[in-house]
Amino acid sequence: MITFAAPLWALFVLPLLAIGWYQRHLRLWEPLRALCLLLLVLLFMQPRLRTTTEGLDLWVLVDRSDSAADRLTRHLPEWETLIHSARTAQDRLIWVDYADTPVRRSASDTTVYAGDTSQTHLTQAIRYAQSQMDTSRASRLLVLSDGYSTEPLHDIAERLAQYQVPLDYRLLTPRGVRDVRISRFELPAQVQASEGFMFEAHLTGNTDGPVPYVITRNGVRVHRGTAQVQDGRGVVQFSDRIHTVGAHPYRIDIHPEPDAHPGNNTATGWVDVQGGRHVLLITRYPDDPITTVLKQHHINLKVVTQPSELHVGHLTGTRAVILNNVAAYHIPTDFLRALDVFVRVQGGGLLMAGGKHAFGAGGYYGSAIDPLLPVAMELREEHRQYPVAMAIVMDRSGSMSAGVPGRTGLTKMDLANEGAAEAISLLGNEDVITVFAVDSAPHLIVPLLPVQESRTHLLNTVRGIHSQGGGIYVYTGLQAAWNELKTSAHPRRHIVLFADAADAEEPGQYQSLLHTIRQNGGTVSVIGLGTPTDPDAAFLSDIAKRGEGRMFFAQSPHELPALFAQETVSVARSMFVEEPVSVRPTGTWHDLAAEPLTWLLTVDGYNLSYGRPGASIAAVSTDTYHAPLTAFWQRGVGRTAAITFPLAGDFSQRARAWPDYGLFIHTLVRWLMGPEQPPGIGLKATAVGNTLSLDP
Repeated sequence: MITFAAPLWALFVLPLLAIGWYQRHLRLWEPLRALCLLLLVLLFMQPRLRTTTEGLDLWVLVDRSDSAADRLTRHLPEWETLIHSARTAQDRLIWVDYADTPVRRSASDTTVYAGDTSQTHLTQAIRYAQSQMDTSRASRLLVLSDGYSTEPLHDIAERLAQYQVPLDYRLLTPRGVRDVRISRFELPAQVQASEGFMFEAHLTGNTDGPVPYVITRNGVRVHRGTAQVQDGRGVVQFSDRIHTVGAHPYRIDIHPEPDAHPGNNTATGWVDVQGGRHVLLITRYPDDPITTVLKQHHINLKVVTQPSELHVGHLTGTRAVILNNVAAYHIPTDFLRALDVFVRVQGGGLLMAGGKHAFGAGGYYGSAIDPLLPVAMELREEHRQYPVAMAIVMDRSGSMSAGVPGRTGLTKMDLANEGAAEAISLLGNEDVITVFAVDSAPHLIVPLLPVQESRTHLLNTVRGIHSQGGGIYVYTGLQAAWNELKTSAHPRRHIVLFADAADAEEPGQYQSLLHTIRQNGGTVSVIGLGTPTDPDAAFLSDIAKRGEGRMFFAQSPHELPALFAQETVSVARSMFVEEPVSVRPTGTWHDLAAEPLTWLLTVDGYNLSYGRPGASIAAVSTDTYHAPLTAFWQRGVGRTAAITFPLAGDFSQRARAWPDYGLFIHTLVRWLMGPEQPPGIGLKATAVGNTLSLDP
């Protein structure tokens, strides 16, 4: 369909006809001249060929952050009414709420936004809308906001122009209120070790004056000063030099006084310090013998003994990662997720070594790296030796009724229920289970019942738990669970407490109660919804510590089912064999090494697991399990391996005394590191919406 941007130029035909009539010597009636004049008029009318369908898709981005909450709440109903009344039958309205993450909703959806409202990620919301737009229809953006963003917006105009998407906005900005924000934070992407570099932070404000600031690197303050904002703009410049290879996070915080919106006073960035590629050893042993072996073979090594401090930046410049008897719940979830991309996409290597904090016993079942390993960790029913009596204490306080971002109609309680159901599904036939839902009092949902006889009933029951308001009384819930659990004759009794890390009430005499539980052979683990910095996180962590269990933090409700599964497998479906067992090599070691290896005869213990189809098993146990002791395979463009017997600490005496201990570790790590990448070869990945482009 052809339309005209300036149709009034069609009236110009009338004076042309008059001129042709009265000025006949111009001979405007001749076909060629008439055609040229007609084409000239059409050119002025600016004809346009419409390639999209009729109607407009209007994407309405509604700012749900704390800074906009009061003013937008008052005006939003009126704006929604005006927008609906102006639409035609062919138009479509798409509503997107955003703060830290964008969430699409229908106009009739009254679900409360459940994301982090302390952030305002407008750039992310715009990119989300662009990725979801129908290319066969015309689209337009309308932003309803107070105009403040906690992330830079400097590249938005270029992106909108590139996709030819107009953007309109309606701002509710109070008059006479001072606000200074960081509009841009520019750091070099890569530098060489010990090379000096400079970065800048650009400040924007509606009033001039001094603005104090603080710059930190890796969480440590490296500089503080005062910037001058003049004519609404200011610049902070800082130079630095880093000698340590790897990715280093920088953060700048400004402290203007007064300030209407402190949420836009922080900016972060990373600097990748280039150097020799290295192996990252994550270990619980300060004097890990693996360190000595790799250094003797001149392998560049970086050792981390505090796994809770790991971040994705540690993978920069890394060729292989070794997890030596470190539990999954001590490693940040973001880092574990990044390992999947590190191996499959970036071609990195991953090795897990055995111990009582590794494999299933360490909570790796169902984790992001479970599919990467060449061994399966879930204990088969016929190999389980000790039944378990388990109690699940569920937080059903008011905070659990909040919706889940990106999942319309789904609440935090629904995902917690699914986690409890996942735990019941993984329990064995000889196990028993009881479930309590707790707000200001404990409510017995499931009495102590055998799983085999009641599994279907149990699953249906726990999936029907609903939030009833109020808070969660932790001490009361634990006490009720133990009173039910201690009646079981099973020698292994375990409590799983699920609670909101920002709203866990009533500590009571929990220290005394946990002491009693431990004296009677019980243990307690905690799954907290939130982060380790939440108000009640320390309280929940102390419960797990005193209960000699595990502490998990789920930063997103989506993580809850997997965490319940990891905890259940750790307690009920994993086993560390504590008896010496003979080793039988299979001959597949030659698939990765030409140099022969004299295998050790016996190991002191190992994590019981099962070889996955397609994996190469280099050595197995000679007991009734015939379990893999060393296994390896290819995952994507990377490589992974599993050594299920300990290489350090308890149950590693025979392994460390093995003459070929160093050769074994060095050969396997060299294989995991892969061949050297030829110089000049690289792969650039660019993500736009749901499209990933690879440019070699």
